[in-house]
Amino acid sequence: MFFHRLCPAVIALDIQSSFDISGTLLGVLGSAYFYAYAIMQLPTGLMADSWGPRKTVSAFFVLAGMGSILMGVAPNLATAILGRVLVGLGVSTVFVCNFKLLSEWFSARQFVIMGGAFMAMGGIGALSSSAPLAWVSNVMGWRMTLAAVGIVTLLMAALVYALVRNRPSEIGLPPIRLDRKEVQTEMSLLKGITMVVTSGRFWPIAIWAFCVIGIGFAIGGLWGGPYLMQVYGLSKAAAGGVLSTFAMALIFGSPLLSWLANRFGRKPVLIGCSLVLMAVCGLLSWFVNSLTLPTLYILFFGLFLSSGPVGTIIAAVSKELFPITMSGTSVGTVNLFPFIGAAVFQVIIGAVLTSGSPGQTGYALVNFRYMFLICLAGAALSLAVAFLLKETLSVTKSIES
Repeated sequence: MFFHRLCPAVIALDIQSSFDISGTLLGVLGSAYFYAYAIMQLPTGLMADSWGPRKTVSAFFVLAGMGSILMGVAPNLATAILGRVLVGLGVSTVFVCNFKLLSEWFSARQFVIMGGAFMAMGGIGALSSSAPLAWVSNVMGWRMTLAAVGIVTLLMAALVYALVRNRPSEIGLPPIRLDRKEVQTEMSLLKGITMVVTSGRFWPIAIWAFCVIGIGFAIGGLWGGPYLMQVYGLSKAAAGGVLSTFAMALIFGSPLLSWLANRFGRKPVLIGCSLVLMAVCGLLSWFVNSLTLPTLYILFFGLFLSSGPVGTIIAAVSKELFPITMSGTSVGTVNLFPFIGAAVFQVIIGAVLTSGSPGQTGYALVNFRYMFLICLAGAALSLAVAFLLKETLSVTKSIES
């Protein structure tokens, strides 16, 4: 999931050169994944309940594999966009279905531990999409690399179908959660979504996720690579090394931020993330071309730490803001916004970089400064709405006590 999401960053200039497209169109190509991913968040919950995670993930992994192969052999931009859409659709089911599986196979305490392990594996995927992918693409070329990734994804689809089971009873084991009670409700999906989006509690967390996570995906998943390679002259492998801090942020930041959110509250952590993101974007815009490589590592790590590992906190807040019978709807609806934000920021940044640039692949230095100023504005908006958030930790404690 994270590999497919972030892999365009280190091969973005190769793709742009092959299709001879502007930064705006490159942004459209990169954002196609996020639109497709976002659209599938609510249907995924329904399929996980009806088809089950095993069939849902394996079937959609076939789409992801076909999409990656299609991108690798695409003769034109339109075909590449179609391939990217298929990749987004294909991996969109992983997150929801994974936590559906964890709820069936593990107790409440084990669920938290395994959820952390899942995020750590996401960090490994993100790490693979940076320096290792840059090395492989240098050897094989970006087209063969994406085709090979597609073949591996098809193999994973087969493995999921062959090995994964939706619940212990499918292999003759007793259920893990003997105290589980099924909650029946006649509320339609549309009615549930309407109740969520018309609540004043919903929009601060949705806007925060749109801005902060959207910025992280826009830089880490596409525009960070061109910035590092064009402004600092880094090779694909060296730029991939800087971008690999996204993976480090996921691996080490996920348990840290989750612990802080349980210790001090969800709201202070989200406010702190906004402040860190503002500081990083401000420094990158001011010293856009005069930073040392170690400083770039530190700043990019800070950018990704404030935006990458916060998914579990966003999900917790979304669930805790509404009655338990609406938790799936509220989490799924909020989860649309990070990916819409990533798509929007990628396109806007692409248009800004292209504006006034001398060529299709060469961007003016000042436009990269504008890129980080746009991110700074988004971070400032996230800070404003973070102060409007309702703290939910006390509610959680009272329920558990």
